[in-house]
Amino acid sequence: MAENTSDPRTLHTGGPFPPQQQDQPGLTDETRPTPDHGESSYVGHGRLEGRRALITGGDSGIGRAVAIAFAREGADVAIVHMTEEQEDADATLEQVRAAGRKGVSLAGDVREESFASDAVSRTRRELGGLDILVLNAAYQHDIDGFESLRTEDMRRVFETNLFGLLYSARAAFPELEAGASIIVTASIQAYNPSPGLIDYAMTKAAQVAFVKALAEEAGPKGIRVNAVAPGPIWTPLIPATGWDAEKLASFGQDTPLGRAGQPAELAGAYVYLASNESSYVSGAVLPVTGGKHL
Repeated sequence: MAENTSDPRTLHTGGPFPPQQQDQPGLTDETRPTPDHGESSYVGHGRLEGRRALITGGDSGIGRAVAIAFAREGADVAIVHMTEEQEDADATLEQVRAAGRKGVSLAGDVREESFASDAVSRTRRELGGLDILVLNAAYQHDIDGFESLRTEDMRRVFETNLFGLLYSARAAFPELEAGASIIVTASIQAYNPSPGLIDYAMTKAAQVAFVKALAEEAGPKGIRVNAVAPGPIWTPLIPATGWDAEKLASFGQDTPLGRAGQPAELAGAYVYLASNESSYVSGAVLPVTGGKHL
């Protein structure tokens, strides 16, 4: 019998993952196995031809997969990343430029209001406009019991996942034109929160509220606002979360498909929400969870 190359249980590497530990922000070169961002698999079909996109957290993981897919679909791409992630950002933009599109690197921290706002302005100057805003930058950390939740860690989670998102969206929104799309990277944690990620899960639930509220206001302007809710996806953020070897090895194994996902498996969801194929979709949360329900 011929091998089934479309079986979703075995289509991508999904663990168990070897012991490893990183500091935030996680880096691709230190992540084993290397996440699949679609470098050798994603094939574009011109669905975003001539569009201009800004992706926060676009240097690695889901952000890199989205940047590659957008470029191969015909979009120019600017990515926001931390200064420590410049090597990852350069590798992402190399893929964008190899697709024949313009790529822009914006190094800084979205927790800083002035930087987040300036990144939007610089994107418009460099790309000639902005049509797609992907709010993907995020921070999470493991908590060994609620009583051990440290204020400085909690503050970083909230400032990255909520303040940074709001700064970026607020700067972009007034000048977005009809046909523009805002896409938030939410999480299954918004609906099925883990105690060890309680502050992260709270921010993801708030992001869902943001999407639903802004979609109400943006709709009459012809602007769509949606979210993708990933399940367990293998990115540099995971070995930088602080989990022990046992938890890391089992990451994603409790999904109905029996494995963690790869960033490449998210790209199509973002392309769909950014393209005219989803012209009647707004205020929605699209799950990509390996079968876990929201």
